[in-house]
Amino acid sequence: MSSHSNEHQEPSGIAKTPEPPYYAVIFSSLRTAGDNGYGDMAEQMSKLASVQPGFLGVESARDSNGLGITVSYWESLDAIKNWKANPRHLTAQDKGRTDWYASYGVRISRVERNYFF
Repeated sequence: MSSHSNEHQEPSGIAKTPEPPYYAVIFSSLRTAGDNGYGDMAEQMSKLASVQPGFLGVESARDSNGLGITVSYWESLDAIKNWKANPRHLTAQDKGRTDWYASYGVRISRVERNYFF
């Protein structure tokens, strides 16, 4: 994901989410060397996710060693399931396994409380 801002994200990169409960998909990944089209696809996926029903926002960071964490926020488990099954997202998932990630993990959790400063 890029630093591209959308209506669900503050310029600082902290997503504006509603009052809980809602859901978080935590995607941790270790990149392979080289871009191999990753940047363009990440931008496309960010834009596509932002218009999916139930999408609430996204936050993403990657360090210089290739470790990245992207957290996307969703209204429901059904919204997450529909995003995972999106045909364009499925294509990106396949490319991730074959070209872009040495490893990754996905965690889905329910947000019960949040605090902001």
